[in-house]
Amino acid sequence: SDLLPACNGEITTMSFLQDVVDILLQYVAKSFDRSTKVIDFHYPNELLQEYNWELADQPQTLEEILLNCRTTLKYAIKTGHPRYFNQLSTGLDMVGLAADWLTSAANTNMFTYEIAPVFVLLEYVTLRKMREMIGWPGGCGDGIFSPGGAISNMYAMLIARFKMFPEVKEKGMAAIPRLVAFTSEHSHFSVKKGAAALGIGTDSVILIRCDERGKMIPSDLERRIVEAKQKGFVPFLVSATAGTTVYGAFDPLIAIADICKKYKIWMHVDGAWGGGLLMSRKHKWKLNGVERANSVTWNPHKMMGVPLQCSALLVREEGLMQSCNQMHASYLFQQDKHYDLSYDTGDKALQCGRHVDVFKLWLMWRAKGTTGFEAQIDKCLELAEYLYNKIKNREGYEMVFDGKPQHTNVCFWYIPPSLRGMENNEERMSRLTKVAPVIKARMMEYGTTMVSYQPLGDKVNFFRMVISNPAATHQDIDFLIDEIERLGQDL
Repeated sequence: SDLLPACNGEITTMSFLQDVVDILLQYVAKSFDRSTKVIDFHYPNELLQEYNWELADQPQTLEEILLNCRTTLKYAIKTGHPRYFNQLSTGLDMVGLAADWLTSAANTNMFTYEIAPVFVLLEYVTLRKMREMIGWPGGCGDGIFSPGGAISNMYAMLIARFKMFPEVKEKGMAAIPRLVAFTSEHSHFSVKKGAAALGIGTDSVILIRCDERGKMIPSDLERRIVEAKQKGFVPFLVSATAGTTVYGAFDPLIAIADICKKYKIWMHVDGAWGGGLLMSRKHKWKLNGVERANSVTWNPHKMMGVPLQCSALLVREEGLMQSCNQMHASYLFQQDKHYDLSYDTGDKALQCGRHVDVFKLWLMWRAKGTTGFEAQIDKCLELAEYLYNKIKNREGYEMVFDGKPQHTNVCFWYIPPSLRGMENNEERMSRLTKVAPVIKARMMEYGTTMVSYQPLGDKVNFFRMVISNPAATHQDIDFLIDEIERLGQDL
């Protein structure tokens, strides 16, 4: 009752918001201070017992609300910290942060030009620029910002299915043949999740074998397509991956495009992780053939460091998204408005309420230029190569696959002294699988750094180091190596 829009609430409101900004600025400063912890780790039951998080009938004072803000950030993971390497999306960009604050203050919805005029235009301009960078002539086509790469991939499946069988929109899956999609065994789980959500079924997603570097094998793709057709199934989509989650592998897009053209199948490229490399003249060759795709997922909140969330689905054929998703809701999309109705974008989205995600990317692009993004991305890839060169022949390290990584993913085992002389047998593997989880747990308890681990196929738990934070330096890579050795010496 003390804050606006309460009567005479202006002075109290401005003071409160200034206090909040001070809290935020202190957090920003701490995020880049290497002497601070990445994480102040507590177990869930400890945090639940230490503070009262419950919701009450009566309001708290503003002082208590400010204390809640401080407490929340105290235990937040500093994802902008130069030594946070745990996820594909890391870093804290100041212009992106400012843009996020602005969009929250504007608090509008992206469905019509009527209520989001500048934001709708910026989405139009930015998506066209991204399509140009993919290589579609003049930036032709369509697109939308969605809540994340999983939803962008689901959009692609939805549109591919509609393109082949438009009647599915009204009549449902019962009216069409049994569809099958194809993706690599190293692809993101969202392809199967999308198939489940759309009623296609996870059994209808056929996983294609990969080579030792994690790239889809085109000959196996063609073999499985022919096999599916012989069984009477209808192949409708191939989802290639540009930057797999674990290995950072780029599928051979040109060969896959040839196969999709031959069998008249929609080609989607999941470039959620690797799409940012299109900004780099040095590295964009890894996506050669992406211009032949029918749709592309590209997450600027990953390699480009845009604050979460910022994911785009780009479609080569204009008008297809609209036809697939529109429901002609007359209370939003009136046909007798006094402006160009093509800027009312809400009817081509699955969502009705849609957050303004474009402004962060657009404002950062304005601040950095394409060359700034390029320098940022090139630096991250250079750091990954630096890490690879430091550990590939270092005692106590084994690489998960041979050769320099294609992306910033560096996958390796740390071999503690007790395992270094052991024969490579089942007992060694059993002991090795426990090493990364223990080191990771110790990292979190000390709060010094964070890096991900996982098993994959027949390979037991290994570290997957990824670099997308422009704040990281050679010093931070050196620190990570030393910390792994410090925390794992006694295992």
